[in-house]
Amino acid sequence: MKNKYLSLFIAFALALALVGVASPVSAAAYGTSFVTSITYQNVGAGPANVTIDFFAESSATAITITPAVLAANAGTSLYVGSLAGISAGFSGSAVMSSDQPLIATMVQVPPAASAVKSRPLSSGASTGAASVLVPTVLKNTFGYTSVVSIQNVDSVAADVTVEFIPTSGTGFTIPIANLPAGAAKYFDMGTLVNAGLGASFSGSIRATAVKTGTSTAGSLVANSLEMGVSANKAYAFEGATTSATKIYMPSAFCKWSGYASTYAVQNTGTSAVDVTVTYSNGNTESYNAVAGGAKVSVPGCGKDALNPVNPDNFIGSAVLTATGPIVAMAKISNTAGLITAFLGFPDGSNKVGAPFVRWTTANWAPGGRSRAVLAIQNIGAADLAAGDVVVNYYDKNGVLVGTHTLGAIAVNAKTNSNPSNIGAAGNEFGYYADGTFGGSAVVVGPVGSKLAVVVRVSTNTGGSTIDGEDYNGSPLQ
Repeated sequence: MKNKYLSLFIAFALALALVGVASPVSAAAYGTSFVTSITYQNVGAGPANVTIDFFAESSATAITITPAVLAANAGTSLYVGSLAGISAGFSGSAVMSSDQPLIATMVQVPPAASAVKSRPLSSGASTGAASVLVPTVLKNTFGYTSVVSIQNVDSVAADVTVEFIPTSGTGFTIPIANLPAGAAKYFDMGTLVNAGLGASFSGSIRATAVKTGTSTAGSLVANSLEMGVSANKAYAFEGATTSATKIYMPSAFCKWSGYASTYAVQNTGTSAVDVTVTYSNGNTESYNAVAGGAKVSVPGCGKDALNPVNPDNFIGSAVLTATGPIVAMAKISNTAGLITAFLGFPDGSNKVGAPFVRWTTANWAPGGRSRAVLAIQNIGAADLAAGDVVVNYYDKNGVLVGTHTLGAIAVNAKTNSNPSNIGAAGNEFGYYADGTFGGSAVVVGPVGSKLAVVVRVSTNTGGSTIDGEDYNGSPLQ
């Protein structure tokens, strides 16, 4: 029954050591030994029989794991560092196959004693594309360095061309020959050696695949993990396999309680495009003549600090419209040290799953439990009335714990939900007396509606400091 419905591709599966160099300082995310926990949910109608094939970087040899059967609507986590057959220092990728549809989020976990408390999040993919875009890639720029993973999700080996496109200067290309099916190739910008790469880099990546030895299009996905070079912060996001002339962003800020948003917008075509950002308060700003393959940064307050497009204390959402195809990702930060990332949405769905949801009321303390908040944007053509959209919260066994019925959501506007909205049953959602974990959510709107969902999972790291990260909800059939 394997592969009857779904193979889910995971371009980050790291155990006990991250590719890269040792950090030169004690509190730095770059060089930290993250370990991946794969949190996944069965969103089918029956029990899921799951197989996970892990591939070391660039390897064709699978390490196969068969987890326990997962009930319908149930969610669970698989900690890669605890798996037999995967040794310390492993870096690679995975393919999850099931006879029921799955969704998954990858959680990169630092060592318990580390000064790094960030847990970067990114989503698995059920399909790939011949070309995958990474809208922002950094080397020692803005204090961060990227590690990008490009995975071949075709059934045969692929020849891949990876273009590095800087915001200024001359780009360069790196070929990957005969990348095995299921395997990934990593690009650590801190250690990558190339004549076109200087001491720093800010730009984007476009990777294109063909089946090895042919001109037939292949299939790729990608992930990027950006880590502080001297700061103990990190975040992750998946590459974009679908471009559009309109991209939706469920979160936008200008100095709201110290929060700010910045979008990295990449032109996926070869000709220059003009980009306009329209915020949920009606304010707009244009960014013209973005070169083919290049990116532009869009701050939530505006590109001119002396004449900001948005007022202080703005919180809302945004829509990016371009004269040609684009992709985009968002970074959200605040003055307390939070920094998160998520990929912009070219489309939505009336049903969206979130496999990793937690909430605590009594244990919100430094080193305590986590809280997840869902930002839900209406990206359809019509306003949604109060009661049109609900959020169903499920426990680790797939049992419905409670339902949050949302208020009205205008076109392009957003609203929020979290497990506390279902009452006392959500007070310690996803946590259990026996020490186990597991909780998820499904957002459901009317047939024909389109929703985009971003989930922020936060922890209290002491004082006024909150650490957290975002991941994209997965559209469901």
